[in-house]
This record gives sequence, C-alpha cells and structure tokens, in this order.
Amino acid sequence: VRLVESGGGLVQPGGSLRLSCAASGFTFSSYAMRWCRQAPGKERELVAFISSAGGSTNYADFVKGRFTVSRDNAKNTAYLQMNSLTPEDTAKYYCKADSKSVAYWGQGTQVTVSS
Repeated sequence: VRLVESGGGLVQPGGSLRLSCAASGFTFSSYAMRWCRQAPGKERELVAFISSAGGSTNYADFVKGRFTVSRDNAKNTAYLQMNSLTPEDTAKYYCKADSKSVAYWGQGTQVTVSS
C-alpha cells in the first residue's frame, strides 16, 4: 500500500498550488480520501474530505472558498487545489485513505507560503 503526495513547494502569498496523492496497492475507489495538514508545533488538522465516488466533499472553515478537493478514480489519484494561499497555510500536507476498517497515510508534502 502506498500513498505518495506531490506538488508542494514554496509559493508567495496569494499564489496557488495543486497537490496530488497517488495511491497504489489497494482499491482506491472504495476509500474516502482526506487531506490533512500539520504545521510545526501544532496538531494535525483536517483540511478537506471527499467521498469514495467523489460525490460528497467537505472542507474546514479556514479553507472554504480557497481549496478544492477532487479525485480521479481511473488514475487512483486525489487532488487538492489550493488558491489564495496565506502564510498560515504553511504546513506539511498529508493525504489519508479511509475505509470502515482501515486507514492509510502518505508521507506528506511540504507547503511553504512566504514572500
């Protein structure tokens, strides 16, 4: 089982990034996906959720209207489009695959928002 995040990096305030989470080793289309983040010295927090078929999404209040979660089950990949980034969005971003009985985490990708 692997979840591999990519697309992180350094971006200026107001900029955009698109994170990807490539899955392998399990039936991706049977798992809901979550994006979470963790800033230094802070607890990991939920950013966005998408259901297994992609028909339902949910967002933390602090990213609503700026971030969009999506998935392509044919490509076994989930995405997080992040717009209007602020320094407060600086964190390591993780994807998580959830079923009723098991969860898998990726290793994370660093997002740094700074001028």
